[in-house]
Amino acid sequence: MDDYYSFLKEKTLVTTSNSSDWIEISTPFVGLFNDTVDIYAKKEGNRIILSDDGNTFRDLELSGLEISRSPKRKEILDRILINYGVRVNNEELITEATERDFPQKKLHLISAILETADMYYLARHTVASVFREDVKSYLDEQELIYTPYFISKGSTGLEFTFDFQIAYRNTEIVIKSFNSVNKMNLPHFLFTWEDIKKVREQQTQKAIIGLAVINDIDREVSDEYLSALDNKGAQYILWSQRHNLENINKIKLVA
Repeated sequence: MDDYYSFLKEKTLVTTSNSSDWIEISTPFVGLFNDTVDIYAKKEGNRIILSDDGNTFRDLELSGLEISRSPKRKEILDRILINYGVRVNNEELITEATERDFPQKKLHLISAILETADMYYLARHTVASVFREDVKSYLDEQELIYTPYFISKGSTGLEFTFDFQIAYRNTEIVIKSFNSVNKMNLPHFLFTWEDIKKVREQQTQKAIIGLAVINDIDREVSDEYLSALDNKGAQYILWSQRHNLENINKIKLVA
């Protein structure tokens, strides 16, 4: 956790402008075209306005995805924005913060940007829905009771969102679905799971399992990512192997 914090701090750059009230915050998170995710902040009285400057929608349009033409895509976008308290204004993703909740609101905006950018995969004819929806159908198929968009506060005081949570008598499983896995989103998942783990276990007196469901259809998942999950004690299910008994047992907690 200390290493992850140090990495975020070292790779986050703040640039002020002489021509406007906006400051640019360059984050280490990677966007749709493998460039860094940049957000912008401006002080207005007691409020801090945070914006993506319209970059998220512009990148989606450049990739061939137009959200406005699809009611399904619009529905998915609305769920993402509601979940993170972000709104759209003239195709900009915007949220408001105070000095007190700035870190949480900044995290929410970045999360909304990353999840919205992931809708790029809807532009591919081979993908009928966002991968999270496929994972949801998989859990329904297994007749499991779960909580979608599960939010939990960690030891850092920040709240983190997981795609699903399954609660058993002595165990909880928090699930993150990865349409694609990379060197930013996987460490972020491991960090968020470890951050809530101690708090949740004290609150619920249950063991907390972190589970990554990874899309490996038409793409190869590097062994280094799977080894990272193993080394941290997290579990994973490769999508192509989701119906293997061993993987079904992971979500049904059958030994």
